[in-house]
Amino acid sequence: MLRSHSCGALRISDTTKDVTLCGWVSRSRDLGGMTFIDLRDRFGITQLVFNMDDKPDLCEQARKLGREFVIQVKGKVLERSNKNKNIPTGEVEVLVGEMKILNASKTPPFTIEDDTDGGDELRMKYRYLDLRRDPVRKNLELRHRLAKAIRNYLDQEDFLEVETPVLIKSTPEGARDFVVPSRMNQGEFYALPQSPQTFKQILMVAGFDRYYQIVKCFRDEDLRADRQPEFTQIDCELSFVEQEDILNIFEGLVRSLFSEVKGIKFDAVPRMTYADAMKYYGNDKPDIRFEMKIQDFTEATRNSGFVVFDNASMVGGVVAHGCASYTRKQVDELTEWVKRPQIGAGGLIYIRLNEDGSIKSSIDKFFSEEQLRSFAEQANAKTGDLILILAGDEPKTRKALSELRLEMGNRLNLRPRDTYAPLWVVDFPLLEWDEESARFHAMHHPFTSPKPEDLSILESNPGQVRANAYDLVINGVEIGGGSIRIHDRSLQQKMFSLLGFSDEEAQKQFGFLMNAFEFGAPPHGGIALGFDRLCAIFGGVDSIRDFIAFPKNNSGRDMMIDSPSTIDDAQLKELGLSLK
Repeated sequence: MLRSHSCGALRISDTTKDVTLCGWVSRSRDLGGMTFIDLRDRFGITQLVFNMDDKPDLCEQARKLGREFVIQVKGKVLERSNKNKNIPTGEVEVLVGEMKILNASKTPPFTIEDDTDGGDELRMKYRYLDLRRDPVRKNLELRHRLAKAIRNYLDQEDFLEVETPVLIKSTPEGARDFVVPSRMNQGEFYALPQSPQTFKQILMVAGFDRYYQIVKCFRDEDLRADRQPEFTQIDCELSFVEQEDILNIFEGLVRSLFSEVKGIKFDAVPRMTYADAMKYYGNDKPDIRFEMKIQDFTEATRNSGFVVFDNASMVGGVVAHGCASYTRKQVDELTEWVKRPQIGAGGLIYIRLNEDGSIKSSIDKFFSEEQLRSFAEQANAKTGDLILILAGDEPKTRKALSELRLEMGNRLNLRPRDTYAPLWVVDFPLLEWDEESARFHAMHHPFTSPKPEDLSILESNPGQVRANAYDLVINGVEIGGGSIRIHDRSLQQKMFSLLGFSDEEAQKQFGFLMNAFEFGAPPHGGIALGFDRLCAIFGGVDSIRDFIAFPKNNSGRDMMIDSPSTIDDAQLKELGLSLK
């Protein structure tokens, strides 16, 4: 070994020891007779001391070291006179007797410190330098601890880790596939898996009973903070289970992770139906760290004579507690905020319940004080509260109210990053109607089982059928979802038919799965949790990129290796793709 200790290992108990350290030069300070260098490796920082009186040549050599030079030093551990309580090694330093430069370094394009001066694109181009920074390293250490804890929990629950193929068949449902041309079968293509869905179901047919995999998946879709073209999910499937069994097992996983990694203990994770989530929160992944439920004033305002309400299919609002003191400027700013294209509201109406007991509204001309107070009573608003109301087309208004609720939660500091509120959302619709294609699409995927009690209306009223499906939500972020699967060939064929597949198309795309169902498929179900999103939630940030060693940018590019890139014509010819 080139070193006896890491740069984070030495303590006051090591005083007088002779040690050998290796690492990168993080900082240097020349004080004339003494030169101090902070030596950094993955494990921490140790202060090195070079004494001009003892070793003038060595001290001169140390003064010439640049940032990020890789060096090896030998010396004696001493107690520091000016201790640094901010680092674990802050009580000691190493008086250097020998030094060897293992590799020189160019001056880095940004400072390798917690608060770096490098922008996102620059740091991604030099990701190997960015990875030396403490915040990035700690993020990846957190990812490691989570993965280890997940494997330990699932192993105790008798899950078996099985790898599934990466080169698979393209399927038309879901997001766009990344496709891979086949050289040996020209004109034909593999696809990279969006998930191992069909393979894990086949593993259940094969009798593996409990499967899991922390697996790479790929989706060719537009990117945002919580999306990457390649991502990692915790993929699981179980046989001979019902929905309740899966919720209990994976609720146990979530509670175990928070307890082990964050030291936080939860009571039972609450459950909410999809219908209630949409009704009270305006979306299917509600942040329940705070209340502020959506209030529906549609019936109370019907035929009011106020054209904005009379022409709206929904009138709804949220109560911002303690915000009656908002100035006109603050309300105007909120009005402009809801009018943004991303929100899409036509305007904002307010009702103030002032501290002096009076009530004031932007719709005073159209509603009496008694009517305004009835709205406040319906919404359970109190003195000092501000009611914010939107009106319009129901789906758009509900979505806009959801965004307004979250924005007010941010402004009122009701969404602290160190508070966690997990939630199960259940009873999703099985299908959703797409106007553009004029057909139903699976809300989750085509293999999701209908609720047994809704099977009788599957053909007569498919839009009202509920899925045996569930999502795990933490702090308003969908962490994962799953369902009880269809395990009967005839029901699976019926599902494909509802989705617009002909028998021939279904057989071509999924015949292997339906054929497997004829050989004793057990009842089964599963779940997939977004591992990157889980890491981001535990790390208290919005972007999953911070927890991926080599992420892509918002255009799907790897700035470090400059990918995707063109390939030469000879390779295209081999693949049968050359246009020349």
